[in-house]
Amino acid sequence: MEDYVIDIEAENKEIRKRYRALLRACKPTLKKGDKQMIRKAFELALESHKDMRRKSGEPYIYHPIAVAQIAAEEIGLGPTSIVCALLHDVVEDTSVTLEDIEAQFGKKVAKIIDGLTKISGVFDPNSSIQAENFRKMLLTLADDVRVILIKLADRLHNMRTMEFMARHKQLKIASETSYLYAPLAHRLGLYAIKSELEDLSMKYTDPDTYKFIAKKLNEKKAEREKYIEDFITPIQEILTEQNINAEVFGRPKSIYSIWNKMRKKSIPFEEVYDLFAIRIIIDTEYENEKTECWKVYSIVTDLYRPNPDRLRDWISTPKANGYESLHTTVMGPKGQWVEVQIRTKRMNEIAEKGFAAHWKYKESTSDNGLDQWIQKVRDILSNPEQNALDFLDDFKMNLFSDEVFVFTPKGTLIQLPNGATALDFAFEIHTDIGATCIGAKVNHKLVPLSHRLQNGDQVEIITSSKQTPKEDWLNFVVTAKAKSKIKSSLKEEKRRIAEDGKEILERKMKSLKITYNTDNINKIANFLKFPSSQDLFYNVAKGNIDIKHLKDYLASEKSQESTQNQFTSHINGLVEKIDRKNSDTILIGDDFQKLDYTLAQCCNPIPGDDIFGFLTVNEGIKIHRTSCPNASKLMANYGYRILKAKWASSKIDHSFITGIRILGIDDVGLVNKLTTVISQEFSVNIRSLSITSNEGIFEGNIMVNISNIEQLESLINRLKLVPGVTSVTRYESEH
Repeated sequence: MEDYVIDIEAENKEIRKRYRALLRACKPTLKKGDKQMIRKAFELALESHKDMRRKSGEPYIYHPIAVAQIAAEEIGLGPTSIVCALLHDVVEDTSVTLEDIEAQFGKKVAKIIDGLTKISGVFDPNSSIQAENFRKMLLTLADDVRVILIKLADRLHNMRTMEFMARHKQLKIASETSYLYAPLAHRLGLYAIKSELEDLSMKYTDPDTYKFIAKKLNEKKAEREKYIEDFITPIQEILTEQNINAEVFGRPKSIYSIWNKMRKKSIPFEEVYDLFAIRIIIDTEYENEKTECWKVYSIVTDLYRPNPDRLRDWISTPKANGYESLHTTVMGPKGQWVEVQIRTKRMNEIAEKGFAAHWKYKESTSDNGLDQWIQKVRDILSNPEQNALDFLDDFKMNLFSDEVFVFTPKGTLIQLPNGATALDFAFEIHTDIGATCIGAKVNHKLVPLSHRLQNGDQVEIITSSKQTPKEDWLNFVVTAKAKSKIKSSLKEEKRRIAEDGKEILERKMKSLKITYNTDNINKIANFLKFPSSQDLFYNVAKGNIDIKHLKDYLASEKSQESTQNQFTSHINGLVEKIDRKNSDTILIGDDFQKLDYTLAQCCNPIPGDDIFGFLTVNEGIKIHRTSCPNASKLMANYGYRILKAKWASSKIDHSFITGIRILGIDDVGLVNKLTTVISQEFSVNIRSLSITSNEGIFEGNIMVNISNIEQLESLINRLKLVPGVTSVTRYESEH
């Protein structure tokens, strides 16, 4: 212990310095007595965490101070939130209880901290602890949005300081962040935080691409800044001439959004033109905002030709998270498209700080979309039956959706996610109207329930008392409210039918002299492959299970002994399978053992890829790439089933399947040239080949057998040199 010296004096000095910086950040929102309350929270946190250190070796107290600082400075929260941010880990990690917090700081602070404290206790093994925690946090959101905002500040600081964590933890936290927290920040209007969370997630889940784009951005930085300056100078001159007080600047797009564009359009970095956006922020009175924004729009479009399809007016109809802005894309110098965002200071503060700024300006906004959104969250949460993972999927679906605006027959404006149907509209109006809906009139024309609504539609719902929710409704509704109400209604119906099935099954079991008890019912359900006893009862009532099935069950019980022997031979077979297969290829688990596995077909990993193992329910261990499209969902929801995995060596003597996508200008003999490079120059076997040619554009998807990532990269680089080829990329899947 002697050789590990910590300079306590220097640390204490640093803690005091950070605390003073926090107070400076809170200053604008402090009222009488607030400073003392923050001081009290700081001292309690300091005392509670005094013997704790972060993975980096720093005192733990640095973390709560940093979270409070983000809450104050970057989100603009007030004193109550600062107190909760300072104390957010105290109940979970120390001996302080929620009762102690309530006694010292009151009910409100205790309730928020309870929402921030993870759940402990017994779980349904099929559920996900992360999903349950997230659900608990959202339950508190329905009462107090500060829970989510502090949680986002906590997550942002953890993401910024994750370099000292173990790799598998980094992956789990980064995946959870991109899957849940970034969309949530987006939904709450915190665009700066959303972009930073996405970038930081990508830095850990796909470090190579992240570094590649960061390097490219850096190389072109001076050129880009010169272009921005040339673009904005004439705008600034006219604004000054017309006495419009506005700030004009260029803002780089995030690495994640650039990567998204490259991926969606299958284009290389060089072809992504909008690497930045121009932002014009006008300083004007609230009542002149609309006029001033349109005035600036006309100045910009007089100077540069606009793309008529790319005008987005979120000033007349703000987004559900309160975002207001005017976006247009114009043709700048050198034939380059440039995105221009026009907004006022008030709108900009709402865009940067989301929720917190929204409350500040609440008096001036007549219809608060955020209040409506929180009401929707309350509706989703009011369904107690829902499994946490179903809930998460429904909730996530409504996080990132753009809106369509439709009207009731009386002209009330209703906001729904993009892709919403007439049935979603019915559930949005009222649960009972949704449940009894048989059709709708859109713009006075009769349409089916699955009709997708467009902006500006006027919708009238037709109901019938004989109608009840149907299973197939779930295939076309998109709102979480409609999904959860249909599911709970179907469950209720299923429960009623299952009650009848229970009595029928009891009679059948008696006739075969099978004792009617929980143990036997579970065994029968298991034997007939039903996930629960309720499913068994339901199928009995529906007539899908009869005496014959029960006799089969009895016969299987008698042959239990021989099954035991089969099980032993199955285990031996697995061991043999491991011995026969080259299991040295991948090592799995904390101690990197040789276990049996299969490679996931959604991303086809090859030696050299960053990988992890996922323990599936029925198919053993599957190996995925960390940049696999499904990885973030698996890690975010089932972190406890993730296993570390690594390639034993990159020199492996058998091959792996992977896909290559080739785009180019169609030319005589192009396919021949490509196959010659693959088969003859590289001696790589082609597994499958699909080629489409449309109006002179060639697209080929080729599945090949590759030994490792180095061989794949060499092959891709060589294929790029074939005349006529414009891009060659690895693609995820055969499916």
